[in-house]
Amino acid sequence: MRILSRVVLAAAVLVASPAALARGLDSIEPNVSTAASADLSLAYNTQTDLSFRRGLQIRLAWTGDYVGSFDGQIGPASLRAIRDFQARHGMRADGVITETMLQLLIKLSDGAQSSLGVSLVDDDATGVRLVMPLSLVSDLGATQVGSLWRANDGSVEIETVRIADTGQTLGGLFEALSEPTESRSVLDVQKADGWFTVSGIEAGRHYFMRFAGDGPDLRGFSISYTDEQERTVEPYLAVASNMFEPFAASPRGPLVAEAEPDAFSSMLARQRGSGDSEARYAMVSPEDEGRRSHLFEMPRERARQAQGLAPRSDTPAFDMAGSGFVVSDDGWLLTNAHVVRGCQAVEIGDEVRASEVRFDEENDLALIHVEKKLGEPLAISTSKPRLGEDILALGFPLRSILADSLNVTRGNVSSLLGLMNDERYLQISAPVQPGNSGGPLVDLAGRVVGVVTAKLDAVAVADATGDIPQSINFAIRPDAVTAFLHANDVAFDVADEKAALESVPDATAKVKDSIYPVVCVNE
Repeated sequence: MRILSRVVLAAAVLVASPAALARGLDSIEPNVSTAASADLSLAYNTQTDLSFRRGLQIRLAWTGDYVGSFDGQIGPASLRAIRDFQARHGMRADGVITETMLQLLIKLSDGAQSSLGVSLVDDDATGVRLVMPLSLVSDLGATQVGSLWRANDGSVEIETVRIADTGQTLGGLFEALSEPTESRSVLDVQKADGWFTVSGIEAGRHYFMRFAGDGPDLRGFSISYTDEQERTVEPYLAVASNMFEPFAASPRGPLVAEAEPDAFSSMLARQRGSGDSEARYAMVSPEDEGRRSHLFEMPRERARQAQGLAPRSDTPAFDMAGSGFVVSDDGWLLTNAHVVRGCQAVEIGDEVRASEVRFDEENDLALIHVEKKLGEPLAISTSKPRLGEDILALGFPLRSILADSLNVTRGNVSSLLGLMNDERYLQISAPVQPGNSGGPLVDLAGRVVGVVTAKLDAVAVADATGDIPQSINFAIRPDAVTAFLHANDVAFDVADEKAALESVPDATAKVKDSIYPVVCVNE
């Protein structure tokens, strides 16, 4: 993160000094106060500088009088803001700016910015530039999808977000975020070419999101805040939304690569011809919807550090989240070991606590037991799929950003071996994202033919080879899965190898009720 400059200074450049601003109004006729609003707008737009008009809108936004774009066009909304400001401060509300009004406006708008410690911040994780109230929120560092800032009392949270090369489109993201849910209302939406905003109430808190897209690269920010902070935050939000620069810089790169580090590091080390690797690797961060007020994701240990608490030595650096599926009638689900490794507790679905967890660290598998009937066990194939076979990856990727419901992506089996010819894995082309880990890989007959486990870190491979890999993801082969189940005496259903192939919707319908979000809870 780089702090560029105080927005107070940026606004001062736009609006200069009171005397300079007043000079821009000298040519407006004295009787303009009695003219129609259209005439007044025309006078401002033709007889003052664009920088003056934009600065005027910014400063009126800081005082809470103007909500709109900083386009420098003085229309009905801007005139209403001028008059509202005049009326609130005992002036004649005629829309004509005087030297007295100008001086008061600059004083109050500068004061609003100064009290919030407002600065322009370049977020290295996402490449966005955002106005940040650094006296109100503290930097908690990187999340799974960007960076997070939070007030000490949790009353305000601001997050930057980047979603790139996932198959998600700006239109698709808009559809997902603009649709109300049981816990989230949508009170206002705006959509234009290349960007959108959504705002409403979630879990008793106000929220606002703005996203922009450049092809497959989606960037945005969100803010959530309590009722008590509404008067403080809303002027800031009006400015932050308008001054948001989503593509100000190149980002640091994807923050997540769900791959086993040893195998991946070995591959890069060989390609570089050295004994060590610079591979960027991070496990999945939290998507515990029921335990957080913010809209996206936050590493809990960073929150502990921000509160002056020591990090736990017995827990992972991040809470983790993934997917899992039912494999027996007596309450066992299967997922990845890296999803639940080091957890203080594991929750399935709607906060159903696991009573037992068993691990196969070598094959990145874990069994989770719950004392509740969740769904019918999925039938597991005892043979590996064929090369080129159509498959479906099912799970709950980016659950806090995308829909809470099950996500399905289609692809095929690209290779019957994993990294470095590892026989425990399959290479698949179906897109997978953070949160897919541990979900089932099924064929079009609904048979489980693998467990989704990893995606290749495209940026690290590009660093090593000079080329960006496309759709290279991995799943644990079914023979490793069945061996793990046998070793733990879990009675699973063996798939009928002669079952007929069906359509994607039909195959999905056969398995969807037995797949659940899995959350590693570290309290």
